[in-house]
Amino acid sequence: MIKIFTAIPLFQGLAIREKDKAVDIDTIRKNINQLDDDLLRIFNQRAALALKIGGMKKDLDLPIYDPKREKLIFERMQEKNHGPLDNSAIIRLFERVIDESRSLERTHTKGSR
Repeated sequence: MIKIFTAIPLFQGLAIREKDKAVDIDTIRKNINQLDDDLLRIFNQRAALALKIGGMKKDLDLPIYDPKREKLIFERMQEKNHGPLDNSAIIRLFERVIDESRSLERTHTKGSR
């Protein structure tokens, strides 16, 4: 058992507030599992939107890779980041998400620019 003395913020404003009660690892892991499920759903929703944009870019003969857009995403995420992950970790995570979205767009638009 681990004692938790501060709030553990969870997705969408939910929180475990335990002052002096012990919270076991299994309870925390269940919360992590729920967050993982939420992330999976969100990643796939984001990918579906990226596919729509990829189709529009193809129709407009625009390149898939848009470094200005990516820079804006990174800047926005750094501004919104309040930790505990530092900004370099946030950028690495979003680089990965964006790279996978770009790859998906290219695959579905058959190698557009």
